[in-house]
Amino acid sequence: MYGGWWNYIRYDEGRDRPQLSWVLLKRVWVYAQPYQFKLLGLLTTIFIISGLSLIPPLLYRDLIDNALPNGNVTRLNWLAVGMIGIPLINALIGMWQRYLSATIGESLIADLRNSLYNHMQRMSLRFFTHAKTGQLMSRLNNDVVGAQSALTGTFINILSNIVTVVTVLVVMFMLEWRLTLLSVSILPLFILPTRRIGRVLREVRRESLDLNGKMNSLMNETLNVSGALLVKLFGRQQDEMNRFKDRSRDVARIGIKSAMIGRWFFLGIGLVSAIGTSLVFWVGGHLVLQGAFTVGTIVAFGAYLNQLYGPLTAMSNAHIEFATSMVSFERVFEVIDLPLEIEDKADAVDLEDVKGEV
Repeated sequence: MYGGWWNYIRYDEGRDRPQLSWVLLKRVWVYAQPYQFKLLGLLTTIFIISGLSLIPPLLYRDLIDNALPNGNVTRLNWLAVGMIGIPLINALIGMWQRYLSATIGESLIADLRNSLYNHMQRMSLRFFTHAKTGQLMSRLNNDVVGAQSALTGTFINILSNIVTVVTVLVVMFMLEWRLTLLSVSILPLFILPTRRIGRVLREVRRESLDLNGKMNSLMNETLNVSGALLVKLFGRQQDEMNRFKDRSRDVARIGIKSAMIGRWFFLGIGLVSAIGTSLVFWVGGHLVLQGAFTVGTIVAFGAYLNQLYGPLTAMSNAHIEFATSMVSFERVFEVIDLPLEIEDKADAVDLEDVKGEV
C-alpha cells in the first residue's frame, strides 16, 4: 500500500493517515458478508426491541388519565401486567440479540486473524528481520479485536440509536407536535461540537494504538531469550527498565488525554440534554395549566424525551466512535496489503504426490 514492505516498516502514521472511505467500508463488508443472515436477524431484534420500548410511556399515560381517575381496577391490573411483561419480553429478545452479536463478532475475529496470519506466513524472511515483533503481535491481537468491536459493537449501537430516535420522534409528533419541535430545536447543539472533537479523538486513538504497539515491541525484544541474554551481557538492565518506564508513561498519558477529552464532551452534551428537558416540561406545564394537555400525556412525553436524548447523545458522537473504531480495520489491512516479495506465477503448476526421493 505504501510502495513495498520496507516503506511499511518506516511508515509514519502521523504524516500520512488513511482516511475513512467507501472503499474501506466495502472491504469490511467482504468479511461480514458470510454472516449476512445472522446480521439480518440481529437487525430484526433491533427493530422489535425499539418498537416494544415505545409502549410503556403510553401505559403510563393511560394509567394517569384513565385508570386512576375512573377507578377502573381491571384496567389498572392489565396495565400493571403490561408494565411487567414488556420489559421481560424485551430482555429475552435482548439475550438473543447478544447471542447473534457474539457469534458474528467471534467469527469475524477468526476470519480476519486467519487472513492476517496467513499473509504474514507468506512474507519473506527479510520482512521479519526488519519488522518489530511487538508491532506485528499488536496488529494480530489488539487491532483484530478492535475491528470486531467496530462491526458488532459500534455499528450495531449506531443503527439501534437511529431506529430508536426515528420511532420515538414519530410517536412524539403524534402526541404533541409543538413540544416535539421544541425538543428537536436543540439538535444543532448536539451536532456542532462533534466535528472538532471527532478529529481530535481520532488522532488520539491512532497515537494510543501506536504507543501500545511500541511498548509491546519493546517487551518482545527484551523479554525473549536472545534479547534478555544481550541485555545481561552488556549490563543494560537499568537502561531497559528506564526505557520501558518511558514507554509505559507515554501509554498512560495518552489514555488520560483520551478519557478527559471524552469526559468534557459528554459533560457538554449532558448540559444540552438538561436544557432541552427543562424547556419541554416548562412549556408542557403551561399547556397542562391551560387545559390543552393532560398530565398523563406530559408524563408520557417526558418518558419519550428520556428515550430520545440518550440515543441522540450517542448519535452525536456516532461518527467519532465509528471513525476511531475503523482505525483498527485500517491497521489490519495495512499489513494484509503489503506486497509479497516471492509469489507464485499465475500459471504455476501444483506438484502432486511428491515423495521427496533423490
